[in-house]
Amino acid sequence: MPPPHPSDELRAIELLGSVHYGRLATSMRALPFLAVARHLVIEGRVVLRMHRGLGHHESCDGSVIAYGADNFNSRTDSASDGAEDLWSVQFTGLAELVHPTADQRELFGAGPAEVNGETFDPVFLRLDPHVVQMHTLSFDASQ
Repeated sequence: MPPPHPSDELRAIELLGSVHYGRLATSMRALPFLAVARHLVIEGRVVLRMHRGLGHHESCDGSVIAYGADNFNSRTDSASDGAEDLWSVQFTGLAELVHPTADQRELFGAGPAEVNGETFDPVFLRLDPHVVQMHTLSFDASQ
């Protein structure tokens, strides 16, 4: 696969900024798993907020992860009305635990009150994307 064009990477970052949540993919004890996370793009890096109580951040710190988001749930129709195309983006790279500034934490907004019955306890990871992928699904409104 040829490397993405720099404008595609910028578009992928722009698209990521248009939704609030995505899915982190990595492995824990040699088994793959997905975890939901809130994200922001800060200085060209993806910063993720997760619940500390699940322990997923421990498997991610210092490891290569993938993080993806999409707008697939933005519409309930069959996308045949000629509105916005569907898209998904994926960022792959090294993740590390970080401590965002108070201003950066505020940008995330309020977190959930609970996660699986536990009080939400935020922990943050920074993903330095080395591979960026973007996929779009376009629909012809005339069909």
